[in-house]
Amino acid sequence: MKLKKLQFLIIGLLFINISLSATHTVKGVVTSSEDGSGIPGANVVIEGTYIGCVTDIDGKYTINVTPDADKLVYSAMGFEDATVAINGQSVINVVLEPADIKIQEVVVVAYGTAKKKSFTGSVSVVSAGSYNNESYSKISENGFKRVSRNPLSTFSVDVDGASYSNIRRMIDYGDVPGKDAVRVEEMINYFSYDYPEPNNGEPFSIYSEYSSCPWNKKSMLMHIGLKGKSIEMDEIPPSNIVFLLDVSGSMDSPEKLPLLKSSLKMLLKKLGDKDRVAIVVYAGNSGVILPSTSCKNTAKIIKALDDLDASGSTAGGEGLRLAYKIAKKNFIKGGNNRVVMATDGDFNVGESSVSDMENLIEEQRKSGVFISVLGFGMGNYKDNMLEVIANKGNGNYYYIDNLLEAKKVLVSEFGGTFHTVAKDVKLQLEFNPYLVSEYRLIGYENRLLEEEDFDDDKKDAGEIGAGHTVTALYEIILSKSGRKRRDLKYQKPEYTDLAKEGNELVTVNLRYKEPKGRKSLLLSEIIYNNPVLFDKTSDNFRFSASVAEFGMILKESEYKGNATLQTAMDMAKRSKGKDDEGYRAEMIKLIETVMLLKEEEL
Repeated sequence: MKLKKLQFLIIGLLFINISLSATHTVKGVVTSSEDGSGIPGANVVIEGTYIGCVTDIDGKYTINVTPDADKLVYSAMGFEDATVAINGQSVINVVLEPADIKIQEVVVVAYGTAKKKSFTGSVSVVSAGSYNNESYSKISENGFKRVSRNPLSTFSVDVDGASYSNIRRMIDYGDVPGKDAVRVEEMINYFSYDYPEPNNGEPFSIYSEYSSCPWNKKSMLMHIGLKGKSIEMDEIPPSNIVFLLDVSGSMDSPEKLPLLKSSLKMLLKKLGDKDRVAIVVYAGNSGVILPSTSCKNTAKIIKALDDLDASGSTAGGEGLRLAYKIAKKNFIKGGNNRVVMATDGDFNVGESSVSDMENLIEEQRKSGVFISVLGFGMGNYKDNMLEVIANKGNGNYYYIDNLLEAKKVLVSEFGGTFHTVAKDVKLQLEFNPYLVSEYRLIGYENRLLEEEDFDDDKKDAGEIGAGHTVTALYEIILSKSGRKRRDLKYQKPEYTDLAKEGNELVTVNLRYKEPKGRKSLLLSEIIYNNPVLFDKTSDNFRFSASVAEFGMILKESEYKGNATLQTAMDMAKRSKGKDDEGYRAEMIKLIETVMLLKEEEL
């Protein structure tokens, strides 16, 4: 009898345990009250926990909830939060109201309290609240160079757009970005420009415009653009991709691991039967979750992603080594061999300093495997670390703040993100000292090269992907009637006949290597001193100038001249041009938001 009672007791306890641990699924759609459209990238979190999911491109979500879960909290950038009781419901559709963009206090659901975030840029940013520890490299802004002493301006191209989407996140959360979070060249290059396609078999074209400078009447503005050759999807070679995913405890919040999973699922839809994917994860230790698998079996890859959870410390260096090892083991000759690293950059085990990571990635890039770095999250985001990995590893760098950004980077710009048409791309401009007194390169501070680096094929530089555009702006001060430096005891500042008579403003020299090449090739283009009226310039010219103004204002640049948020916004509105995806219109909204935020500071 006692045995039977014990058996019943055990069965009862098991039943209670199973009942308590049982979950049920809640599905629904999160929409905007303004137009009823689905809100992509909205967070859906069980109140008081880290358990949550992110809505897809149509605003749809699915989440498993336990019987003890009471409420779901819905949040999205630009909208008021909503809290809804579950009450056993299987379908919960939620309509979010647009937020008052003047509000600076935001609710961080994962922490359960309202906290004001500060993103003031520096090497390490720590604000009130233990969670906010974002890190940015200090940037010393480029100043003017005298052509008589520095006739050559040399730098590595940069197509990264991480800075723009990162500062967008900050502005959307009610804060003006700190100066070191703003890299003006990445803001400019976040947008595509209407440059001509390359011809004559070259991997890219060179484009230029030249007019007056809108923020300084005493200066001129020169716009230089490169366009990587476009490739049709059926012409893109097969891909051997290794997802290197951070599943440490720092990734345990809705805008990190759940958004990461949703983003990579979008990428999988772009891959075909000829492509392969492996998954390597790292936390306290690294491991292969999925060996290299044909994308014919997408369901298997998606299941491996769905099964991931976040916990533990972060061993980034160990994970990188393992990912490169897997990529090299499955190397496709002539294919796209790439590590896709997704993380918040918070490394605290093994190589954790910027210099350690730089040495590691320089060693690994010799393998011929490229890298794409996708940054996620807020609070402890390590931008300085991720930028180094991308710059030193023949890679590109993006910050994913929502599903629309994931779509832009991983779907709409798939070729540019994942298929390199030229590597180690460098620009060297030689200014004519007879016509140009001084020049200033806007941005690219961490991409500057020494004069001799241009001809050194061992010197690493940037990469250009299929269909990508690269844009650089120079502010120029013209010489007064060819005035020259006074004679010195040991030097005489003599000009060549070409300098005085050829009307050549600058010669643009460009070096690049084929994706598998070791010897660089040279292209040259001459820009003549034939400026056009500012109002006659293209949308390319005027919109890039408006972005530069916005960036310089955010950086509190000493060179911003007469630039104001109002002039930047007006110029952007007049040059928005074709904007099918709405990215340019979005920037105008960001400028308006910063104007309101700055009004509150007064």
